[in-house]
Amino acid sequence: MNASTTARGPRTARTPWNRKNPYRARLVDNRILNGEGSTKEVRHYALDLGDSGIEYDPGDGLGVHPVNHPALVDAVLDRLGVAPDSVLDGFERPLADLLTHSVELHTATADFAEFAASLPCDGTFRELVRSPDFASWAWGRDVLDVLEAVDGPVDPAAAVAALTPLKHRTYSIASSPLVHPGRIHLTATTVRRRDTRMRSGACSAYLADRVGNDGAAGVFLVKNKSFRLPEPDVPIVMIGAGTGIAPFRAFLQHRRAQGASGAAWLVFGERHREHDFLYRDELDEFLRDGTVDRLDTAFSRDGSGNEKTYVQHVLRAHGHDLAQWIDRGAHMYVCGSIAMGAAVDAALRHALAEHRGLSPDDATEVVAELRSTKRYARDVY
Repeated sequence: MNASTTARGPRTARTPWNRKNPYRARLVDNRILNGEGSTKEVRHYALDLGDSGIEYDPGDGLGVHPVNHPALVDAVLDRLGVAPDSVLDGFERPLADLLTHSVELHTATADFAEFAASLPCDGTFRELVRSPDFASWAWGRDVLDVLEAVDGPVDPAAAVAALTPLKHRTYSIASSPLVHPGRIHLTATTVRRRDTRMRSGACSAYLADRVGNDGAAGVFLVKNKSFRLPEPDVPIVMIGAGTGIAPFRAFLQHRRAQGASGAAWLVFGERHREHDFLYRDELDEFLRDGTVDRLDTAFSRDGSGNEKTYVQHVLRAHGHDLAQWIDRGAHMYVCGSIAMGAAVDAALRHALAEHRGLSPDDATEVVAELRSTKRYARDVY
């Protein structure tokens, strides 16, 4: 068999690139996948690996180092009352550079909130920081929100020392190296929200707006050995919602390149069929050429009234088929939000209990066995 159809095992090549030393990968494609009228902004990216030596397998992720938004950096500088080129005591770089590249600004972390609560501030905020409700309050808020809860000036050096290091964001790889050698594709939702001011995701908006055509982003490979394709003749069931389609696009590209004989069933969910059917043309082609044997969809906002259909509802409706695929030795994969992963887990247990005649406890044990034998893998976030 030639290289394009030979199954390839996990790669072992080592490169110097890691989270402390990322490779500057050139961005060669950046396009919106949603149709006009969508309430979401999901983008497809392609990054050129150049001479990095980075090799990946379907199921792996890519760590991307974000750069904080200039408007947020300027707002924090203004709140601290410090010039961008100031070098604070105990720091060797200008403050604007530190705030741009080295510390978390887009996330209201518990550590920084504790720092703020130790300063003169509204008593309600201090109580909130030390209560179980803090996580709900912090969702979607950033460092500037925390600083605005403090009364009066804030010591800049103490504030910067209390900030946490800027972390990479990991995205599931959406391509196969057999089909796109030397490149990595990503599928990411751009986070944007306006309330009292415009807010955006640290990494998603950086990729979407500021890397630019032929610009470069710092990246490194994040191996995921627990999310791997089985042998090409083994059937697979893939369940993904939203950008959870990413690793399954990689799986299907890889299986087609291998000439895999194992059956494939994909369950995909999003909001609207008309606007949000990500990679629809490609999925239709996979259906036509037999790479996918079955494609079921759940578009939650297309139903009438308040009824919404999600991927877990599709699985419950076809529980008999799901149990049959498992009995045939299928490997199952889930990618999407934590809440979606939990709902799919419950639907799987329900299908096994109903169609195998198992008790709930026995169905739970079967699911645990599927996980332990690596026939049930989840990539949830």
